Amino acid sequence: MTAAGQARTRTELDGEPVGAAQLQALALTNYGHFTTMRVEDGRVRGLSLHLERLRRDCRTLFGTDLDLLRVRELARRAAPPTGSATVRVTVFDPLTDLGRPAAVGEPRVLTTSRPAADAPLPALGVRSVVYAREVPEVKGVGLFAGLHHRRLAQLDGFDDALYVGRDGTVCEGVTWNIGFFDGSRVVWPAAVCLAGVTMELLKRATGHESRPVRTVEVRDMRAAFATNAAIGVRAVERIDGVRLPAAHPAIDALRRAYLALPGELL
Repeated sequence: MTAAGQARTRTELDGEPVGAAQLQALALTNYGHFTTMRVEDGRVRGLSLHLERLRRDCRTLFGTDLDLLRVRELARRAAPPTGSATVRVTVFDPLTDLGRPAAVGEPRVLTTSRPAADAPLPALGVRSVVYAREVPEVKGVGLFAGLHHRRLAQLDGFDDALYVGRDGTVCEGVTWNIGFFDGSRVVWPAAVCLAGVTMELLKRATGHESRPVRTVEVRDMRAAFATNAAIGVRAVERIDGVRLPAAHPAIDALRRAYLALPGELL
């Protein structure tokens, strides 16, 4: 069994076992935010960015500050001491009132863990869809639209969906950012999207260009890749009818650069 397979599964609300009644608001109102991080031997690449995201989104959705030291402690409890696991930290208010969401509440912290996927994962085939997420700068818990578009893409023979604007501008994947290699440099689409932690880390570690990329330009790219904290760097081999290499030296270099980044102690 791999280290990922040995990872324990744990679900807690503020460090205590959670019951169905406490999760009712999350299930029925679906109002909250989260971040997902890959923990390897107690360390997380971009931990500070994950924590900053939680702080920022809590202020946006609930108008209050989050105790990040407490969040860090709770996330540490959810992770195995050794090996790899994917830990999700969700912030929501169990007392959220559907009719009065502006009422002052007290957001709480739900931590869950699952085995981390072995990397690298197979290359993706994605279908573009005209869609823009609501409040895209917040990593919200509302996943209905994303899962719906992913499902439709899979029924059409693809692995996932790629969001594009009405003018064909490439934005982001359902749960990942997308980047390209144009033959000389990495290109990140300049568009309104959720700025992922992995994308930000790669921007800091490697040379790149940020500019609008339209779907008609995809055929001129040499390679494409998806990024998020759970998958790292994953090749994209098909976008609609355009075929791209499932393996490319530029993607290998990005993957090495990402894996070489030191993790912060959780």
